Amino acid sequence: MNYHQYFPVDVVNGPGTRATLFVSGCEHQCRGCYNQSTWSPDKGHHFDEAMVNRIIADLTDNRIKRRGLSISGGDPLFPANVAAILDLVKRVKQAAPDKDIWMWTGYVLSELNQQQQAVLAYIDVLVDGKFEQELADPSLPYCGSSNQVIHHL
Repeated sequence: MNYHQYFPVDVVNGPGTRATLFVSGCEHQCRGCYNQSTWSPDKGHHFDEAMVNRIIADLTDNRIKRRGLSISGGDPLFPANVAAILDLVKRVKQAAPDKDIWMWTGYVLSELNQQQQAVLAYIDVLVDGKFEQELADPSLPYCGSSNQVIHHL
């Protein structure tokens, strides 16, 4: 898996102060997507053990009170990303059980395959659904368009 960007301190992508990872790879390619540079799974930086360790270190660093981790993209549940994402969320929950994990995906919850569903056991909130430009609504918290649903798992 590759990742596009990582922000150790973020106050936009989820509630409170968070660490946010934008992964590479998305097959939805929604018209009007603000993150088109994340569509190719080959772009960005290789996601490796050092990056996992950095995310965990940031989440457990008490100098900044982070509420949790946000994972977006691209799409974390893009088939080529699922194994690495599953490993990441398992390790984050083990190392920082008091932190919540939010995830955004273009897939719809009811249509997730078994491998994608395995990730859900380790996250707290899933925002699902493709961005639909004709339903775009900047007033919605944590969603880009009104078809997207916030699931508290």
